Amino acid sequence: MSPTDFNSRLDRTVRARDSLLCVGLDPDPAQIPASVAGAGTPARLTKFLDGIVRTTAPHAAAFKCQLGSYLSFGAAGLAQLERLTALIGTNHLKILDLKANDIPNTMRLVRDGAFGALGFDAITVSPWLGWETLEPFAEDPEHGIFVVAHSSNTGGPDFQEIPTPRGPLWLAIVAEVGRIAAAHKNAGIVMGATYPEALRISRKRLGDGVPILIPGVGVQGGRLSTSVREGVDQTGRALLVNSSRSILFASSGSDWAEAAGREAQRMQEQINQLRSGFRKA
Repeated sequence: MSPTDFNSRLDRTVRARDSLLCVGLDPDPAQIPASVAGAGTPARLTKFLDGIVRTTAPHAAAFKCQLGSYLSFGAAGLAQLERLTALIGTNHLKILDLKANDIPNTMRLVRDGAFGALGFDAITVSPWLGWETLEPFAEDPEHGIFVVAHSSNTGGPDFQEIPTPRGPLWLAIVAEVGRIAAAHKNAGIVMGATYPEALRISRKRLGDGVPILIPGVGVQGGRLSTSVREGVDQTGRALLVNSSRSILFASSGSDWAEAAGREAQRMQEQINQLRSGFRKA
């Protein structure tokens, strides 16, 4: 295994940070505390994001930016993405959540923009247009893709549970991601915390070392203990548990940044306690 492939980088990061926590930097203009001062939207957004990164970085292995959250701020929001990756630096993984999928030529542009121009380490993708659409990422194993297999929203089963000759559609996706990960060492899956049985089956199918990114813990109803138990591999790693709103908006008062840090610390410590107990021999 190349020491620079993405899956190895992820493993080194979670070990160095002693954390499986991924902080979702998903600003919502309606929920940013009124106590966040700033002359105009760009300055206020910058202050909010900088405060969150500052207080949560000691407890996180990764940060994830949902593209839609930044589009809602227009050009000022998009400008934040490149600034944030520079601010976060190289000691944490930086994931752009856009669930991209298109023809290979377009996906090469997405790859170059996300990893080159914006400085992210990984992105979320969908395989809906066919597996050849993800082939451009085989050319860049130092950066990663998280393929959406089973999402945490209640409508996910509408398509993700459709039967196929290889089982439900989400399981067929997991199996193919396992093949890509074995060949290129830079692929994992997105598996919602609200479907613990699917998570358990996915880990069994993927084996050790293939990362799972789990959204849906907390506000969306997923249980942290179940997610950690079913999601970690036999080393107690290969997992990123994402939390967005419960950290970002932990307080609406003047202590909003410190409250986010406290919640991130609480989650890091709880995850570590859980994975210590669930680690397979």
